[in-house]
Amino acid sequence: MARVLVSDKLSPTAVQIFKDRGVEVDYLPDLGKDKDKLLEVIDQYDGLAIRSATKVTEKLIAAATKLKVIGRAGIGVDNVDIPAASRRGIIVMNTPFGNSITTAEHAIALIFAVARELPEANASTHAGKWEKNRFMGVEITGKTLGVIGCGNIGSIVATRGVGLRMHVVAFDPFLSEERARELGVEKVELEELFTRSDFITLHTPLTDKTRGIINADAIAKMKDGVRIINCARGGLIVEKDLIEGLKSGKVAGAGIDVFEVEPATDNELFQFPNVVCTPHLGASTSEAQENVALQIAEQMADYLVRGAVSNAINMPSITAEEAPRLKPFVKLAEVLGAFVGQVTDEPIKEVEILFDGATATMNTRALMSATLAGLIRPQVSDVNMVSAPIMVKERGIIVSEVKRDKSGVFDGYIKLTVKTPSMTRTIAGTCFSDGKPRFIQIKGINLDAEVGHHMLYTTNPDAPGIIGLLGTICGANDVNIANFQLGRDRPGGDAIALLYLDAPFPEKALNDLRTNPKIASAKRLQFDVN
Repeated sequence: MARVLVSDKLSPTAVQIFKDRGVEVDYLPDLGKDKDKLLEVIDQYDGLAIRSATKVTEKLIAAATKLKVIGRAGIGVDNVDIPAASRRGIIVMNTPFGNSITTAEHAIALIFAVARELPEANASTHAGKWEKNRFMGVEITGKTLGVIGCGNIGSIVATRGVGLRMHVVAFDPFLSEERARELGVEKVELEELFTRSDFITLHTPLTDKTRGIINADAIAKMKDGVRIINCARGGLIVEKDLIEGLKSGKVAGAGIDVFEVEPATDNELFQFPNVVCTPHLGASTSEAQENVALQIAEQMADYLVRGAVSNAINMPSITAEEAPRLKPFVKLAEVLGAFVGQVTDEPIKEVEILFDGATATMNTRALMSATLAGLIRPQVSDVNMVSAPIMVKERGIIVSEVKRDKSGVFDGYIKLTVKTPSMTRTIAGTCFSDGKPRFIQIKGINLDAEVGHHMLYTTNPDAPGIIGLLGTICGANDVNIANFQLGRDRPGGDAIALLYLDAPFPEKALNDLRTNPKIASAKRLQFDVN
């Protein structure tokens, strides 16, 4: 039974979800704050469910010898060392949609608060003053709202803005014209958004490209009296530049929920009455907190019990529905990669993975990850589908994917081509109705070979006596042959033999084969077929 640790406060309903799905769970909501104690016990768990209090560092990940998945109840994963988790093959999940409406509504609330100076008016009235003429706000109807980042949250803000009769312009490199029309927004470039917007709201992740996207140069391009809202990530706005804009009057107001340094207990922005500041409340509603807790429990349980992967930061998603159909082909992909990885002694320069027919309609990202994992496992034993793409990239290997319609007798198959400095290797395989992987082509030579745990692969000139030679050597070394497949490119040309054995082929027998003039090459292979 899989075992999960919940080290931050999570809904009791979420804890029950783990139990209902057959996952053992330890609910220790204060453990995340005790780094030393967490480090002591983390090696007991397959899964770790967290919020923001638990810091999943490289040191913690190194100690988590059993850990398979980390689940963050929320969208932000700043408290998880994702590269370290990926190198260890640990899936990192979040819940990007559980607090989308809540965060979008908070951005809209800040637009209203900044437009009508509500916090200051409230404080003044509570102080017994009646300063009706002091607080002269602006209407938002008819104003232009600029949305930077029109993904899940940004698109909700955009549609709310349209509903408030604002004219919405949006900048997002991945926003299609069709999607923009569907949302009722105008797609523009970033500089045009700056020059046209009365209100600007940020809804983009913090990356090297987006860090400081609102800076002095950007503010200089904006309308006089612009109002800026940030409910996304601290660091998107250069705070010292925003402060200068507020001092000069270029920026009429701002609504800030996230800061460059958090918790923000002493920030110069607090000095400005036209700046509404909240303590990272974007996701802070009872509905959102419950939603993300339930979602992360469901996602982690689905992965640990059924192999389904959803909302993973470092792994292709595999839905619960497609997992049963995909599983045999994931194994096939691993086997194809493992075959080439075991017979290739030179550094690999390029990898091409071809998906033909039915396989082209599957989750090919997952299949590619599985292929790469099998390919480099002979050199890196602890690699898996999560860490393989990173390790391949670090080694400078070029990876490409090809999809095509059915082109042969099989409904679907996978073909792997690997290039080294001196040669090109190819292998293809498919799964039959029994779900077991089969080799159907090696070196361009067709065959039909069942995959076994222990195998022997030889290449040789097509000539009489090869079957007898291999059979005699196996018999002399007390190795039983479960299956024997041969293939050749033409009579008298190149030939291959693939033997499925009941036990490993002995080293001495392997050396005898390699020195035999009838054998060009011989490789002992091993596959995980469970």
